[in-house]
Amino acid sequence: MKKVLLINGHPDPESYNYALARAYAEGLATTGATLQQIDIASLQFNPNLQHGYRKRTALEPDLLQAIEQIKWADHLVWVFPMWWYGYPAVMKGFIDRTFLPGITFEYIPNKPLPKKLLKGKTGHIIITADTPGWYNYLFMHRPAINQFKKGTLAFCGVHPVKLTYIAPIRDSSEGFRKGWLEKVRQEGASFR
Repeated sequence: MKKVLLINGHPDPESYNYALARAYAEGLATTGATLQQIDIASLQFNPNLQHGYRKRTALEPDLLQAIEQIKWADHLVWVFPMWWYGYPAVMKGFIDRTFLPGITFEYIPNKPLPKKLLKGKTGHIIITADTPGWYNYLFMHRPAINQFKKGTLAFCGVHPVKLTYIAPIRDSSEGFRKGWLEKVRQEGASFR
């Protein structure tokens, strides 16, 4: 039985991202997979990596639990909005504080690339945006997606990583939003 960790990076529990996460979880419930969830905004932690990698900042209990959940999972599903072609500060802080040497990757002396400690895990990014996909791809070169998919997840060994890009959200119709909720529900239901 596959173990899935669903991580919501939106700071507002009333957001469309929370509705998308619920829809994915509803679909996944039909597959027999085991689900755990993290709503980053509900965690108690300092998002600032105070000493960089020079010295380990003590991990709060919520982060220690989140790290165990990340290690536990076979598949990581991330739901978050793209803001200023990046992701919300609380999600960035969560990644800075949990994706650490010795936890998600390990430096190898005299080697430019690390040992990938999350190897064997797969991922899925569900990202919302106001920017049309063509503009994000052609003119901006997908910075949030590249940073997270390649610079974080692949760097630590998560592969493959599926992408669901939902845009534009601003001024979208109720039909558009409901349609995407159903598509995301089906993505959860089709997980194997």
